[in-house]
Amino acid sequence: MSGNPHNGPAVVAKRGDAPSPDTDEIRELAGAAGYHVVGELTQHRKEDPAFCLGEGKVEELAALVRETDAKTVIFDNRLGPYQTYNIGNKLPESVEVLDRFRLILEIFGQRAQTKKAQLQVELAELRYELPRAEAKSSLAKRDERPGFMGLGEYDESREQDIKARISRISDELETIEETEEHRREQRRESGFDLVALAGYTNAGKSTLLRRLAEDLDVDENEGMHPDLDTTAESENRLFTTLGTTTRRAKMGDHDALVTDTVGFISDLPHWLVESFKSTLSEVYRADLVLLVVDISDDVEEIREKLVTCHDTLYERNEAPIVTVLNKIDKVDEAELARKKETLSPLAPNPVAVSGKEGTNIDALRQRVDEELPDYQHERLVLPMTDDAMSLVSWVHDHASVDDVDYGEQVIIEFDARPSVVEQSRAKAADLAAES
Repeated sequence: MSGNPHNGPAVVAKRGDAPSPDTDEIRELAGAAGYHVVGELTQHRKEDPAFCLGEGKVEELAALVRETDAKTVIFDNRLGPYQTYNIGNKLPESVEVLDRFRLILEIFGQRAQTKKAQLQVELAELRYELPRAEAKSSLAKRDERPGFMGLGEYDESREQDIKARISRISDELETIEETEEHRREQRRESGFDLVALAGYTNAGKSTLLRRLAEDLDVDENEGMHPDLDTTAESENRLFTTLGTTTRRAKMGDHDALVTDTVGFISDLPHWLVESFKSTLSEVYRADLVLLVVDISDDVEEIREKLVTCHDTLYERNEAPIVTVLNKIDKVDEAELARKKETLSPLAPNPVAVSGKEGTNIDALRQRVDEELPDYQHERLVLPMTDDAMSLVSWVHDHASVDDVDYGEQVIIEFDARPSVVEQSRAKAADLAAES
């Protein structure tokens, strides 16, 4: 269902409850999908159940489509199957009608590189298509031909096929998720804290990841974690990061693996969030979440985005959240102070940085170090044996070693994550039992 960018002419349309609906984001999304926007039409009114816009406005839309020779109409609204059908009936033949979510799915489809991302996109597309297949079935029973107007041809078995495929993909994603959870546990056992970057698309998460990781080469870790990516793209375009990118970073005393995750998008329907929940699990299962915000956005827009992020995160997330106000290079000190004050109920004690210029990155590292679980101090007394030497080597790999004394016995002092301390005690007890 997902293809290459179309680069075709498109008209964007938006109905809004507020006066003069804003089309900036939908234009950006259309561009990201490869469409060339040749016109727009907006209307301030309550939703029309049959057409979304008023019927007269849809006639205007049809005229604009003919005038611009557009091949696609993109609505910055959620369209029901019957609204899509009704609007399509008013437009010139073969003009495609997309709503906001169909467009987002197209972009996701174009960007999906990994098997997991591709499965998630397909799952979201099927969940989007299911109610439309049900609508086509209903229209067919009423002897109306739903074989055009953006709903596609009617196929009697399609509904059952979609449901079966949704079930198969869900099972496959569950298996992938179990594998990834096992890998996360292995990383924790290796002495790494897991830090996730969350936030809206274009907040600068990928740039920030590169800043945090730039003082350590990920290749040091290649043998232990072959899945780690060496680079994270940072481009000024939406949805660059559909899969996840993980890099190693030093945060004070903590060795961390920082993961950049798929960006949030405003007004996402539940079925779309649900389809991408295994990507979001990188956020949900982290030890700490850095919620990245573009501080150069309008303050009301930032507030709305923070509310959406919190709603999504608090549903399943257990880790502490630190809000990072990024792109301070784009605002002056007075504006930054004003926005901090306004946003303080949603973002208490944030860290303000510029990922692009590297400003305050050390302060962010320090804050991450403070927020991550405290290391425990441990002192082990081991027999002087080959197995004990192996344990000393293991502790060096998984902890911050303060001192090793080789006498009649080996005494090692170190600081480590509680789970690593526990493991080291168990291994030491095994050695004591053997000697």
